[in-house]
Amino acid sequence: MQTPDEHTPTPPKILIVDDKPENIDLIMKILEPEGYNLAFATNGTKALEVARHFIPDLILMDVMMPPGPDGFATCTQLKADPLTTDIPVVFVTAKGETTAIVEGFRCGGQDYIPKPFRREEVLSRVRTHVQVRLLIAKQARLIEELQEALSHVKTLRGLLPICAACKKVRDDDGYWHQIEKYLSTHSELGFTHGICAECARRLYPDLDLSDLSDTPDDTV
Repeated sequence: MQTPDEHTPTPPKILIVDDKPENIDLIMKILEPEGYNLAFATNGTKALEVARHFIPDLILMDVMMPPGPDGFATCTQLKADPLTTDIPVVFVTAKGETTAIVEGFRCGGQDYIPKPFRREEVLSRVRTHVQVRLLIAKQARLIEELQEALSHVKTLRGLLPICAACKKVRDDDGYWHQIEKYLSTHSELGFTHGICAECARRLYPDLDLSDLSDTPDDTV
């Protein structure tokens, strides 16, 4: 039986990082009507702590946050942590110089939103990065499920009918096959042929096979 939570998608989580409370309030007023699960931090150190516990789908990061680490340094630390390295970071800043934009991309940022804020631009960029993040997460889950399914595709289970005389095995359609052909088709096994000491003596009685032992793995 499914619970109500299984029918309700989890709202995307966004972390807002800015040293000015009025900027945080403004972004929250833009994003809250969209149903996002929002958290905030007022400096880089706190942002690292919140990100590791909140695990947002997107981080909106101010660049200038004195006196602690700025947005670039905070982003660098986020990308160095396996727990937060895949979280996209979008810088929110009044700095529009090319050098600032390049530095943002160099430290791992995905995008820029300039100040002063324009509501539609904020919503458009946030939606785009959140959708990409969720699609990547969905793809990762599908790949994991596919790998798990493939790991069972060639695993033999249950009873396998085998002829007591010729040792052929019967498939699900009732056909009989040499056991090595059947196992090669239905498993990851490969075969190399040899001949055991007992069969060698029986098939080649004229050969001197006295040096062969009867150990379990003895083949010619």
